[in-house]
Amino acid sequence: GGRQACFEAGIRLAGGHSIDAPEPIFGLAVTGTVNTEKVKRNNQAKEGDLLFITKPLGIGILTTAQKKGLLTSEHATIAPEWMCKMNKIGSALSELSGVQAMTDVTGFGLMGHLLELAEGSGLGAHITANQVPLIDQVSHYLDLGCIPGGTLRNIDSYGEKLGQMGVRHQHLFCDPQTSGGLLLAVNPDAEEALLNLCADQNQFIQKIGVLNNRKPEDPVIQVSE
Repeated sequence: GGRQACFEAGIRLAGGHSIDAPEPIFGLAVTGTVNTEKVKRNNQAKEGDLLFITKPLGIGILTTAQKKGLLTSEHATIAPEWMCKMNKIGSALSELSGVQAMTDVTGFGLMGHLLELAEGSGLGAHITANQVPLIDQVSHYLDLGCIPGGTLRNIDSYGEKLGQMGVRHQHLFCDPQTSGGLLLAVNPDAEEALLNLCADQNQFIQKIGVLNNRKPEDPVIQVSE
């Protein structure tokens, strides 16, 4: 599994060891080179940048459903299929000057990683809730109470920086992702080029909000319907 993933990513796997565990584990130390002029950081967004995400949310909810024994066999492959989709598009995105900032969405959830991007750039963010994509069947398993412990820890950690939102949106947007997608801040002038690039590479992408200036007393992230 690990070797095949490395092959598809175009990298070599050297060394390694085996471990006996009930869950699959794939950890790496990565060494490589990068053109520093094309590095996309998570703190260089600008006011008015549009926010995009390249994978839907809900991996934590589905994997929790599996641990609870509630995940049906017909839904067993949904989360793994998304987790196995590589973020190779990141290399092509680094070529677009209009992509101002970029980060991946992992254990801190969408809200946690967006907070890093917004605060690091000295901005606030506005998210339109019904534009945030969700993996199929996530709502069903959330209704069954499949909430990861990591979600609650995320809310405890940074919840005071979020604007008012319903508990359901908290559980969705603070859901910890394993191998989540990329979160992009994009100059509006580059939106068409971005969407064309993703279409050419058959890459999922969804616009979810915008970055703006905020007063120090305002929440960093506001969520509306």
